Amino acid sequence: MKFSLRLLYLYLFSFVGLLITVIGSIQIADLTIKTYVFRVSEYPYYPESIPAISQDESKKRFEVEQLDQKKRQLSTSLSLIIVGAPLYLYHWNTIKKENK
Repeated sequence: MKFSLRLLYLYLFSFVGLLITVIGSIQIADLTIKTYVFRVSEYPYYPESIPAISQDESKKRFEVEQLDQKKRQLSTSLSLIIVGAPLYLYHWNTIKKENK
């Protein structure tokens, strides 16, 4: 195997694609564990700052915000996987073809 700038580029982008895919997968696993195993996201991290609304309304707003946060995290994670996996696979397959 001969060192070249092209080979360095291929390995670098293959690594970046793999890293992006792993980060997206970790985020999905984190979201799944928090949601279904430990139920961490059910508790607020901050006190309610609007005293003029009822407790039921406050609880309803909090639940909607938690659901929206989970949707945002899931969409970010899936986007990372959708971008990272093809990036990794394309560059890794190119490396394998050139080494034959």
